[in-house]
Amino acid sequence: MEAKAQTRHIRVTAQKARRVVNLVRGMNAAEAAATLKFQPQAVAVDVRKLIESAMANARVKADAAGERFDERELVVKEIFVDEGPTLKRIQPRAQGRANQILKRSSHITVIVATPVSVKEGAR
Repeated sequence: MEAKAQTRHIRVTAQKARRVVNLVRGMNAAEAAATLKFQPQAVAVDVRKLIESAMANARVKADAAGERFDERELVVKEIFVDEGPTLKRIQPRAQGRANQILKRSSHITVIVATPVSVKEGAR
């Protein structure tokens, strides 16, 4: 059983988001959500919500297929951060000059799976 969740256009740089995402890669999904609850980075809240959403998607998928579901078995199979669009803004400076301000965003994707499907994907 595999389930996916993604969030797009999060107003945080991909570099900062990757620092948080690398903490939970390969962890049990419930433990990952609990770990992110106590991280000081602001993006940890968004990543935790995303993992919980993927867990809920797995529950719905299992109910639709009539399969047994235990959320404690779910593992973060894949989690990655891609760069989103960059908003470009101008800040006036002295003597008629202008500085460019880049407001970066990112897209975060997480795939949770049961250990059986993780082993099948490794073959």
